[in-house]
Amino acid sequence: MGRGETRRRRHRESRAERPREGRTAAEMARFLSAALALVLAVLVAPLSAKLPSSRPHRKSPALKMDEATLTVHNELQSEMMVSFLSDHCYQCMYQQLGVVPAGAEPGVPGKVDLTVGTQFPVTLQLNSTLVNLELCRFQYHFGEQGNYSVWVKNLNDSSQVNCSLVTDTEPVNSYLREFFFFPAAFSFCDLIVSFIPPTEQLFTLTTMTHLPLQELGPPNRAVEPSVETAVPATSGRRLRSLDTFRGIALIIMVFVNYGGGRYWFFRHESWNGLTIADLVFPWFVFIMGTSIAISINGALRRGVRRSHLLKKVVWRSVQLFLIGVILINPNYCQGPLSWVSLRIPGVLQRLAFTYLVVASLDVLDVWWYKASDFLLYWPAWLCVITLEIVWLCLTFLLPVPDCPSGYLGPGGIGDFGKYPNCTGGAAGFIDRWLLGENHIYQTPSSRVTAVHNTEVCSTIPYDPEGVLGSINSILMAFLGLQAGKILLHYKDLHSKIMARFLIWGVVLGMISAVLTKCSKDHGFIPINKNLWSLSYVTTLSSFAFILLVVLYYLVDVNKWWSGAPFFYPGMNSILVYVGHEVFEEYFPFRWRMSNSQSHAEHLTQNLVATCVWVFISFVLYKNKIFWKI
Repeated sequence: MGRGETRRRRHRESRAERPREGRTAAEMARFLSAALALVLAVLVAPLSAKLPSSRPHRKSPALKMDEATLTVHNELQSEMMVSFLSDHCYQCMYQQLGVVPAGAEPGVPGKVDLTVGTQFPVTLQLNSTLVNLELCRFQYHFGEQGNYSVWVKNLNDSSQVNCSLVTDTEPVNSYLREFFFFPAAFSFCDLIVSFIPPTEQLFTLTTMTHLPLQELGPPNRAVEPSVETAVPATSGRRLRSLDTFRGIALIIMVFVNYGGGRYWFFRHESWNGLTIADLVFPWFVFIMGTSIAISINGALRRGVRRSHLLKKVVWRSVQLFLIGVILINPNYCQGPLSWVSLRIPGVLQRLAFTYLVVASLDVLDVWWYKASDFLLYWPAWLCVITLEIVWLCLTFLLPVPDCPSGYLGPGGIGDFGKYPNCTGGAAGFIDRWLLGENHIYQTPSSRVTAVHNTEVCSTIPYDPEGVLGSINSILMAFLGLQAGKILLHYKDLHSKIMARFLIWGVVLGMISAVLTKCSKDHGFIPINKNLWSLSYVTTLSSFAFILLVVLYYLVDVNKWWSGAPFFYPGMNSILVYVGHEVFEEYFPFRWRMSNSQSHAEHLTQNLVATCVWVFISFVLYKNKIFWKI
């Protein structure tokens, strides 16, 4: 008996060694790809340095990121006013940039050094201050850290004015080298976690039930009967693509919140339009809805009472809301928390309210009616459509003092300055009326124009996580719920699941095209993250369905990708989210930089901080530590 047991043990060990050889080859491939990306980043470094110029170097004022120096030489006998208009600012007024004195005498022009933004093309306008006559106007996209000159002079005819733009010092390329660090950073992060051996230790951080951000639960199958699992009751495996989806959204969110290298496309759009930063929150909401469907279905199949589920939904929502209030009001570390300036809306608060409504609808809707595929749970669809009609009526019909009906603009200098105090229209008005100006976000993205950091676009507070936008976040989560119902109904019929995901993605994309007229600012309802507009929800839902198809095919169907390293943060989303907010200002997530006006240094710091959280989530996963509320 002892010899037989020994032979069986040796057989198991020999079988375990063979996959290790294959894994070593895969690790070597990942190592080589990461090393190649790093070498490319180093090789192209000289290309992002300042290129030498044949023109003499001119001493310029200290420049910040995304700024350039513009020296205006005025050979005319009258002062000039220089104004600018960002091409990114829709229907905005020209803003004064500076006044150029008149030339003292022929050959001795007046001049002034100005600072211009480099994120987007700008239109410069030069006017005579005497008669307010436009002398010249031209459009140009200035380069970061570049030095430029504009010469204004009379030609042979004194009534004709000539303006010419000259590049004195070539700008730097702040984009080329840095983006080679992205594949290198995450390849090395994946490589490091692959070399850490798994541990058999089991730790428990808390035994409370699941948080809506992480509704899918822990990866182990040995769970208590009362805890919802991440898989349909008829399946014995876990859908890793859902955790990978959540992890991708979470990692982008952490990177963006830490600064995103201070690049404009890693910041939220000032008003209409989309950047990378605007993708992640709706995707969180979407995948939360998918997880709700799978979790509640599994609980009901195990015989959990609906009343018990509703109690847990309410309690989770309250917990999540309170955590959110604490996170966005950090002054408690500096003294008593004052109600006077307490911000009430926020990301986790929006998630809490959305989870409460969608999860309650799903529990009660299962009670009412059972259908399949597209007509899954029609009473809940009826409720969501009713809520959307309420949003449309309030947005376009609610009278807002001193503002036109249905106004969707940013106020301030937008719309030619006609409605400076109408930021957000009905959405902003409802928040200020219900919550008060002191209890909403004081520095929204609409405050600062994209071209010059000192120019104020709007002056009144506005909260992008306000009350009215919560209706559309419910729609977003409900579309995610639909994805979960498809997974449940078709089980392992992969082709049908992917076909329906694609259909939903295409249909929602077509709706977005109609609502926006395929334009940024000219549609019926523009894409707007601050408003959480209907077109914003349909567009991001379309992207979410398509991304889910890709991940489902790669991770769960063909198993070509394990989902690493994004899978690990997706398994501990609430801990990573709360942790990255609490420890944001501490090492190794933040340190003093030698040059705070360098995109490269900010990008390095933000990537290191993000990779640290990936590594932490991997260690927690290996030790089976999961924070659940």
